[in-house]
Amino acid sequence: MEDIMKNYRLIDHIKFIIPSLIGIFLFIIPVKTSTGFTIPIAVLSNWVQELLADQLSAIMMGIIVITAIMTVIIKITGRDAFQKTPFFQQLFDVNTFWSIIRVVAAIFAVMVFFQVGPEAIIGEDTGQTLLDSLLHVLFAVFLFAGLFLPLLMNFGLLELFGTLMRNVMRPLFKLPGRSSIDALASWIGDGTIGVLLTSKQYEEGFYTKREAAVVGTTFSVVSITFSLVVIEQVGLPHLFVPFYLTILIAGIIAALIMPRIPPLSKKGDTYINESVDEVDETIPNGYNSLTYGYTKALKRAKKETSIYKFFKEGGQNILDMWMGVAPIVMGIGLAALIIATYTPVFQWLGLPFIPLLEIMQIPYAAEASETILIGFADMFLPAIIGSGIEADITRFIIAALSVTQLIYMSEIGGLILGSKIPVSFLDLVVIFLLRTIITLPIITLIAHLIF
Repeated sequence: MEDIMKNYRLIDHIKFIIPSLIGIFLFIIPVKTSTGFTIPIAVLSNWVQELLADQLSAIMMGIIVITAIMTVIIKITGRDAFQKTPFFQQLFDVNTFWSIIRVVAAIFAVMVFFQVGPEAIIGEDTGQTLLDSLLHVLFAVFLFAGLFLPLLMNFGLLELFGTLMRNVMRPLFKLPGRSSIDALASWIGDGTIGVLLTSKQYEEGFYTKREAAVVGTTFSVVSITFSLVVIEQVGLPHLFVPFYLTILIAGIIAALIMPRIPPLSKKGDTYINESVDEVDETIPNGYNSLTYGYTKALKRAKKETSIYKFFKEGGQNILDMWMGVAPIVMGIGLAALIIATYTPVFQWLGLPFIPLLEIMQIPYAAEASETILIGFADMFLPAIIGSGIEADITRFIIAALSVTQLIYMSEIGGLILGSKIPVSFLDLVVIFLLRTIITLPIITLIAHLIF
């Protein structure tokens, strides 16, 4: 403790404590509203949605079209065109598959906005559901979540919690303590952040193949802000606190089981360079978990010296979320909605689940069964398709399951496959199904206690 007092000034302690407390308040502390409890970020996003209600469809169409145009430009001119701006190069320089999705999404957005084209694309249950509803929520939530995310990421909170969690992660989840930082980054920010952190740490030799696979597919959890979007989509925002507690309980139980069964348990305990030497996680003499974590937090907070940098990073977060996620939701989401609305494909895939849902006494079991596997395509689709079901308990279960399934190809799954994390497409399919089987009974039991 003397080291902390000697090496750090009062301003360093303030730089850690004040931003972290503001961040915790904005993202984590529930506040009471006229419809129930929610987090302050959601209150701000609702205000923006009301303020810009008539303009948001046009704004989101513009964002999706600009993203597609910039992506095509970088494909034609080569990645060197953006070499002076690494952020935009990373944002627009995607592989051919995602480039096609962005172009298709732009075409879809224009067709829906101007109501030109077949009913299957521009209809109320398909294109309008996305452009005139879900994307409004995404715009507003991402605006504030992205802007204020650095409060939690850059001022030492993750370093403190990462050190405190060391003695929890190894015995419970068979993971090094630093993996809690990945989980926190996902939980607070976005699952994509967790995947990127995991891939980077695996490449740098901090994780074994098994650890990287476990963290990437089990702890790159859906963020608070994404969860908020999902619960709003099914019309139950007043139940956000019990909803998120349900997700945490189901997610923790899945995280206890998944590393201990195939395919994750079969991954090698060797590092990327094939060595087997474990990373040293010991706490130095003279420290305990709290003092060492606090010292690391102060060291991190001390690096933050620029308000401009804070807002620049916040702005980049917003653009990354808007331009990275919106085209995927519009492209893959609309395609899946068309399949779900106009074909019996997901009805067929859901048939085996109907008896299980009936045994669990879930109302509208047949309708709910259609949403169970569609989440593999995109996390929002179960909530979109299930939002019309009349029973609150069923919508609650659908929303919670879609979040705990975790592996959706439109974002987390696609990102994992594109990273260095040693997981195959078949692994992702099996992990998705296992998570569904594990978490569905837990969510259903909690839902019956709530409703």
